[in-house]
Amino acid sequence: MSTKTIAVLDDSELHDGQMKEVAFGEGKVLLSRLGDKIHATSAFCTHYGAPLAKGVLTSDARVVCPWHGACFNVCTGDIEDSPAPSALHSFKAHVSDGKIYVTANPAHALGNNKARQPTLLSSGTDSVGKGLIIVGGGAAAFHTVESLREHGYSLPITILSKETYTPIDRTKLSKALVVDPMKIEWKTAGEFKIKYGTTIRLGVEVTSLDLNKKEVILDGGKDTLGYDKLVLATGGTPRRLPVEGAQLENVYTFRGITDAQKVEAAAKEGKRLVVIGSSFISMEIVVAVSKKKLASIDVIGMESHPFEGVLGKEVGAGLQKYHESQGVKFHMETKVEKIIPQEGNPNLAGGVVVNGVTLPADFIVMGVGVVPTTEYVKGSGIALEKDGGIKVDKYLRVQSGPDQENIFAVGDIAVYPQVTGGYYRIEHWNVAGNHGRAIGKTISGTPQEFVKIPIFWSSQGQQLRYCGVGHDYDDIFISGDPEEMKFIAYYGRHGRIVAVASMQNDPVVSQASELLRLGLMPSLEEVRAGKSLLSVDISTTGIVNSAA
Repeated sequence: MSTKTIAVLDDSELHDGQMKEVAFGEGKVLLSRLGDKIHATSAFCTHYGAPLAKGVLTSDARVVCPWHGACFNVCTGDIEDSPAPSALHSFKAHVSDGKIYVTANPAHALGNNKARQPTLLSSGTDSVGKGLIIVGGGAAAFHTVESLREHGYSLPITILSKETYTPIDRTKLSKALVVDPMKIEWKTAGEFKIKYGTTIRLGVEVTSLDLNKKEVILDGGKDTLGYDKLVLATGGTPRRLPVEGAQLENVYTFRGITDAQKVEAAAKEGKRLVVIGSSFISMEIVVAVSKKKLASIDVIGMESHPFEGVLGKEVGAGLQKYHESQGVKFHMETKVEKIIPQEGNPNLAGGVVVNGVTLPADFIVMGVGVVPTTEYVKGSGIALEKDGGIKVDKYLRVQSGPDQENIFAVGDIAVYPQVTGGYYRIEHWNVAGNHGRAIGKTISGTPQEFVKIPIFWSSQGQQLRYCGVGHDYDDIFISGDPEEMKFIAYYGRHGRIVAVASMQNDPVVSQASELLRLGLMPSLEEVRAGKSLLSVDISTTGIVNSAA
């Protein structure tokens, strides 16, 4: 279809630092004004379709999705931040006779056609040489490949993955129990090969590294591959509690498609579920199975309320009240004594013993965290931290071993320097994606410090959103009521806000992530006195540059 030029808005109705969603034929276009320049793009986020006009615009030309932190450049439509899997369409805009005109293909303004292939400076399809190897097939791998080709990396890329499927939207496993990888894969193996010049080898495991020879060893020596650059992106392995019965057949951990398939198959009407662990993965599974008419759902946690370690007691208590209203029973400040087998089948769990009482179970989900998957790194010369993570610098290069220039560690295994100080591992899917985007730029020749603010989300009756690094917060201020599932929680350290969580207050968390990035976050004292994060101007021309 040919392009059309349509008057969409009076020029006087769009001010500096403002966004508006406008009609374009049967579709929608997002207008953004920065100074005297007007930009036009697709109106919906390419991640899950959120209306971008309800997000956050910054004067350095970023539009941040109101839901999950995906970010785009409004001048070009290009991806700025994960979890955006695709770029936005960018359209021409001009002003004539007091009207804003947009020139676009009307089909590209439709919601179901909101995305475009990112602009790739190299496809790598005719490349030769050893190139780059990515160990791991998750979010970091996908975004690394996309960023490498966007920024002109032209050598071969190979992904080595234990999984039997290409990189998927892993968040949909615990949040929705999606069990078909084809429904949530970002790209097919064919698309990776044809569009990105990337070879994916599935069902293989890297078992050791020879960094002096620049080689990775597969499956205990069955194969060896050489590399010029190496990216370690192997994620985490779910923990199992060291208690009697933890290895029984129907005691499940949760990480991949196979785990989701097992839980989905077990969660039938009338069955009894016991969940060990009361943080995000565990409680997302509780939500996912809550409509399946189970006979009972029991949750065992060590803290006084679910989510307490991250969100605090008051928010945790509010979320607990919601889940209890849905029939979930909590056994908090409790440790598992043992898991006992069924009377008729010693291979299957029949209950969990806590405080001398047996909670009956037809299946059990153990959601007690993950450990970095780094066993294959041992003996390579790269030092592992106490928890198994790998310490990296601000460019995500490893900080130990014989080659600290050409090896990167990203995602759940990376212990990286935080903008707010200190080194932490952050086990957020979104962080892994943004790690990949950062190293793609660095490896391509433009060093990119990693300064992204962690963002995550969780469906808990309402959408919970969180940004920042609040590990050791020492103060909290809550506006609203967690029991009503409508609040903003501000987490402070030494008077500075270091993290923000919210329910039913979009786009506060998106705004907070940008305020943290820009160093413009108000103090906890100011927020207590009534200052709204949304009142801080980060959209008007010059604001961001002056902050920098």
